[in-house]
Amino acid sequence: MTIASFLDYGRNLVLLVITLAAGIASAVALLHAALQRPDAFPAVDRQSKVFWVSILAAATLFIWLFGAIGMLGLIGVVAMLVYLVDVRPRVDAIQGKSWFSRK
Repeated sequence: MTIASFLDYGRNLVLLVITLAAGIASAVALLHAALQRPDAFPAVDRQSKVFWVSILAAATLFIWLFGAIGMLGLIGVVAMLVYLVDVRPRVDAIQGKSWFSRK
């Protein structure tokens, strides 16, 4: 095994791990959005539930088909991150839910 092929193998392994992590996170975000009440999204001044479920379904598909580093995959990663960082906490807060603590 040459150094170039070893580095290529390592790069491919890192890209695979990134794609798996982004794909799983996107699927979890999609599941979360699908399980929420439809009135929670407009209540926090965000787009509708149908909009977010559609966007996250497309994002999940893009990530799994094109990888997290390709152009469409990056669009999917950005959409998933916007949901997880901005929309999910607000939707959970208005419903009195939390992912990591029991209430």
